[in-house]
Amino acid sequence: MKELFRTTDPTQLAFAVALLEGEGIAAFQMDVHMSVLEGSIGILPRRLMVREKDMFLARAILCDNGLEVG
Repeated sequence: MKELFRTTDPTQLAFAVALLEGEGIAAFQMDVHMSVLEGSIGILPRRLMVREKDMFLARAILCDNGLEVG
């Protein structure tokens, strides 16, 4: 799996996951439970991972919908 998207905004992450799932691309969220360590202040980014074979299409989907992909 490769990192597609990183953000501290949980709404952007949920939007990205919904877009990808709508296109049949499996996405895995990492660092979701890090709020225990940071004290729920939202400073640690969460990562969205996709399979390497889906990376090109997943990037295009997020970019087309206004999300900045790193």
